[in-house]
Amino acid sequence: METIASLARKTCLSCANKPALSNGRTTYLYRELCERTARLAQALLDRGLQKGDRVAILMSNRLEHIELDVAIAWAGLIKVPLNYRLHPKEHEYILEHSGAILLIAEPHLLQGIETLGPIVTTEEYEEWISPYPDTIPDIEVDEDDTYAIMYTSGTTGRPKGVMLTHRNFISGALSLIMGCGITQQDVIGHVAPLTHGSNFLAQCALLLGCKQVVFNKFEPEDFLEAIEKEKITTVFLVPTMVNLMIHEESFRSRDLSSLRTINMAGAPMAAEKIKEALERIGPKIVETYGQVEAPMTITMMPRDELANKPDSCGAIGPFVDVKIVDDLGMPLSDGEIGEVICRGSLVMKGYWNQPEATAETLKDGWLHTGDLGWLDPQGFLHLVDRKKDVIISGGANVYPREVEEVLNLHPAVKETCVFGIPDEKWGEVVYAHVVLRDGQKVTEQELIELCRNHLGGYKKPKGIHIVDQLPKSSYGKIMRKEIRAEYWRASQ
Repeated sequence: METIASLARKTCLSCANKPALSNGRTTYLYRELCERTARLAQALLDRGLQKGDRVAILMSNRLEHIELDVAIAWAGLIKVPLNYRLHPKEHEYILEHSGAILLIAEPHLLQGIETLGPIVTTEEYEEWISPYPDTIPDIEVDEDDTYAIMYTSGTTGRPKGVMLTHRNFISGALSLIMGCGITQQDVIGHVAPLTHGSNFLAQCALLLGCKQVVFNKFEPEDFLEAIEKEKITTVFLVPTMVNLMIHEESFRSRDLSSLRTINMAGAPMAAEKIKEALERIGPKIVETYGQVEAPMTITMMPRDELANKPDSCGAIGPFVDVKIVDDLGMPLSDGEIGEVICRGSLVMKGYWNQPEATAETLKDGWLHTGDLGWLDPQGFLHLVDRKKDVIISGGANVYPREVEEVLNLHPAVKETCVFGIPDEKWGEVVYAHVVLRDGQKVTEQELIELCRNHLGGYKKPKGIHIVDQLPKSSYGKIMRKEIRAEYWRASQ
């Protein structure tokens, strides 16, 4: 039986004199990380927290994030990472719903949060932990104990608290280690939020003993410079970040030879954009697909296969089984579109204090993802769309992603969002928002004609609106629901 706690203990011992964490100003060796996190664990327990209590974390990317990962594991507690870009009211809901006993936060991020319990700010952090002994607490932790409650983005109402166990995190980390080819010699850079995808790479580092470099924010030019300076080998990026990085003016002039792996996930990337990225950066992208409920590695696309299958999100990961089923839950054959369901040690324990939602999503041990897709004969998954995003026009299904793939064929197009808008005759029809590349021009009619030449008539957008930008979540996902809602409100 292994847990994050037991594996971190082994790594701190075997890699004691190796660099563990850095932010460009401060660097800790693994033995120093061990000492600091032991003190932190003791400080948490001294506040009266007991095994299973929740500790909320509200901060941008900082070294304390990773220290808290280790200390919370050693103390047998549960971490509740809060996305610092959420609204204060959303923070209030998560804090209340999770029943967090303690909040550790950057002071400026507390503004606007009215309901607060006990807090330790990052300004108090060093003074808080310094008096405690650097002895790891003797708390018995099981692999099926909940290690984190991670809240969904709330695209269908209130966010749900996903309970992830030590086993879930280790399964995800081992999958990434295998899929990305991570070794002890890798230097992992964290520029995406440590509250989300990049945190799973942090677990890989803790298991192997890699050096981790933490960046407070993503600025493409600064990050390219840091890759060169710090000899970073592995990063997690969402597609938006990949696009910004490869189109940065200094991209060609930087020595990026150390960078071996970009773990890209968090949102789909159009096949045409993937081809462009591969042309610019080479075969360094390992695309993964997952959800908070089954993080990161439901499927993984090997770097040497992405160019051959740019419209796939990869082969089934090592710690899950995957099936495609119809609306009655019956398995479908290769090539048939249905809902993606999965089971295995990667899949969540359930939703925190929401038994009905858990029962609806976990059926007979299978996680119903709400994503539509199909499997090819080689076992690679091809996602079509979210089940709830399907446009039904005149009784026929239109998958927004297939229309977006066509629009992205045009060289002037930077990114797109396709959705359904109300229509008296057809119920709803296809519509699109399109962002153009800097300095590029194209008419809406040209783009509609492009779709006419590649798609059936009912799939062709009835209108296209060229916009300056598309609203995105803090994780880089285009907020389709928000864009679509404007049109449906106007029709009521």
